[in-house]
Amino acid sequence: MQIKWSLKELYHSFEDDQFREDVKRLETFILKIKNWVNDNTISHDYEKEKLEEYITLVKELMSIHEKLSAFAALTLSVDSQNEAATKYDAILEQKMSQLAGTQAKISSWISKVEKLEEVISQSDLLKDHRFYLQEIVREQKHMLSEKEEDIVARMQNTASSAWVNYKNLLIATHKVEIDREKKELPLTEVLNMAYDKDKETRKKAYMAEIASYKKIEEGTAAALNAIKGEVLALCELRGYASPLDMTLESSRMDKETLDVMLSAIKESLPLFRKYLRKKAEKLGYTKGLPFYELYAPIVQKEMPFPYEEGKAFIEKNFRTFSDSLADFAKKAMENEWMDIFPKEGKVGGAFCYGLHSIGECRIMLNYGNNLSDVITMAHELGHGFHDQCLNAESILNIDSPMPLAETASTFCETIVKKAALKEADTEETIAILEAEISDYTQVIVDIYSRFLFESEVFENRSDGPLSPKELNSIMLKAQKDAYGDGLDEDYLHPYMWTWKPHYYYASSNFYNFPYAFGLLFAKGLYAKYEKDQENFPKEYEKLLATTGKESIADVAKKMGIDIRNIEFWRSSLKIIEEDIEKFLQI
Repeated sequence: MQIKWSLKELYHSFEDDQFREDVKRLETFILKIKNWVNDNTISHDYEKEKLEEYITLVKELMSIHEKLSAFAALTLSVDSQNEAATKYDAILEQKMSQLAGTQAKISSWISKVEKLEEVISQSDLLKDHRFYLQEIVREQKHMLSEKEEDIVARMQNTASSAWVNYKNLLIATHKVEIDREKKELPLTEVLNMAYDKDKETRKKAYMAEIASYKKIEEGTAAALNAIKGEVLALCELRGYASPLDMTLESSRMDKETLDVMLSAIKESLPLFRKYLRKKAEKLGYTKGLPFYELYAPIVQKEMPFPYEEGKAFIEKNFRTFSDSLADFAKKAMENEWMDIFPKEGKVGGAFCYGLHSIGECRIMLNYGNNLSDVITMAHELGHGFHDQCLNAESILNIDSPMPLAETASTFCETIVKKAALKEADTEETIAILEAEISDYTQVIVDIYSRFLFESEVFENRSDGPLSPKELNSIMLKAQKDAYGDGLDEDYLHPYMWTWKPHYYYASSNFYNFPYAFGLLFAKGLYAKYEKDQENFPKEYEKLLATTGKESIADVAKKMGIDIRNIEFWRSSLKIIEEDIEKFLQI
């Protein structure tokens, strides 16, 4: 059984001659592109030829950089103390930041091509990169001068990037006093106690966790204020109306779509609250569910799933959808593309890393031999399948916006969950449904609370820094507005802003509503699959292949979906609501 991934397809080591040669090639290409842009943006002669040359250069640069950065990042993910990987991870980021000013100059030049569409139509290479060029023109409206972009990129290395590192250090080293003997445990270990089978353990962990944040609230608040302040300043400089507008534009999504999706979500909140109150009742509470019981199991049902059984289960049920999906999963599981079990030095969680330059991917798991681990594996294999569908595309046409990035992963989760329910007895059905609805609650209700929180933080941060007390107050208000009477107001989580990493992404604000979009879009697609199981899989693959080179609305249209119509979102939520109703009946 292969339990570790292979990275030799990238490089054998950081001392590898090929690795060192590629670092030099990257440096050469960066200099080559800088010189080329300086020489070729003086005039608008030979526009077609210049655009073709530029795209060819950037494609080569991105392929080299992808291999190098992937090797460093993947090494660090399973060996977090690797000094060489840490060193090169920082070096590569610094080298690429040197192109910020150059990008501003070429973007300005491209935006001034008077008959861009006519020039594009003269070249197959340019036609294949039409959306990429159009995006450059769109983004150029918000770019600063070459010199200013260079300054911003350099300053961010010691501004938002440094604050993120500081916050990560605070959280990584934060210890929680868990009992009267003042035994200290890492925060991550205490957070995991929310899933413990013992009620008192869950409550004790929550109370200790909340009390512990006093030690780091000033530092984390300083980091959040600095990062959000930088975002607001850059928004103003770049001419965006707000950070939300900036996020929507980068997500290739319009405000109308967001508004109708949020309206549908708000309509569905009463049923989620009904589920939470029912769960509270089953666990012995009368005022709603305490926050620390959100992940508590209702039935003590073990569903062991050793890795080999999990592999077979996924392949079998993926094949009910399509041979293409099942064959991909088999290839990933049998060709050392996956790092499977927890080990010392390995980061937590799971992810899929697309390696377009070699037509593969790498998937990291922390497999624990139960059904939830099978679902996580299916989720990450979904990301990998999405990457496979993009393999035939140019490396410049594979960047899917956040709201579409979770489509394939959520779709694959749905396949496996539905298969598990078919084989489950009554107790197992309750356990699976409850786990699934608990996940839905996080992605719909909690995500909505995070959206409300971040919206108000930006609104208030524009007047000055926010204190930990103010941040706590905003968080509590957001949770009350989203969860309503589903949660016990005496036991909410005012400090959720301290450790959730998404709030600290200076380059990706509002990293919340895209998750809700991804879940509901995937549910809507699955409903279409159930109506036409013969033809849907091929059309689905075509859809995934276009996510990097079309707007979200245009991608959705390929499947006959109008994402600006609230009825689509209602129909997707209806699928979730049916699961909740089934759970309540059982």
